[in-house]
Amino acid sequence: MTVGSGPITVVIADDQAMVRAGFGALLDAADGISVLGDAADGAAAVDQVRRLRPDVVLMDVRMPHRDGLWAAEKIVADGGPTRVLMLTTFDIDDYVYSALRIGASGFLLKDAPADELVRAVRVVAAGDALLAPSVTKRLIERVTARTARAPTAAVRTLTPREVEVLVTVADGKSNAEIAGELFVSEQTVKTHVSNMLTKLGLRDRAQAVVFAYENGLK
Repeated sequence: MTVGSGPITVVIADDQAMVRAGFGALLDAADGISVLGDAADGAAAVDQVRRLRPDVVLMDVRMPHRDGLWAAEKIVADGGPTRVLMLTTFDIDDYVYSALRIGASGFLLKDAPADELVRAVRVVAAGDALLAPSVTKRLIERVTARTARAPTAAVRTLTPREVEVLVTVADGKSNAEIAGELFVSEQTVKTHVSNMLTKLGLRDRAQAVVFAYENGLK
């Protein structure tokens, strides 16, 4: 998704009123970001997203009644423009891994500095995945270690170059970094990433990381 000329719009979903207020104040104070609303549980978050159609929803993993995982699945399944950025207290969380598989665009620790929160919203709104390499690697390795990690037939639909790009995406590298490593242009990398995601039926880079680990490419 490409954000237009207007501000990046956000909905905040968290069961703690102080967290919603604090994050809302931080984001509203940032240049080019506007908070449209908030929600105290997953069901309310889904309703808000369907009504307001924000660019990004900050989604707490654990909420009463309907949790963030349930809400993320509903929002992604709707096929709308909203990107889901999961919020978690712990950097190792099976629920976050599940959210990435569903189609969330990344996750952020709730105690992250203010500038990191603002950056995260901008990154996700721009259509990129927010994947802190060290944390994400530990998270995914913890879960995929429990299952067989053999390449599926889907991997064979990729060209050798697309496999290379997939592996570097799984390393958390940006398009510019991948271009430098593979000695190609950044536009070429973007094309490879787009083709790779389409062939594998993946929503974004976050799901590509999970796919790479689950298929033994990392």
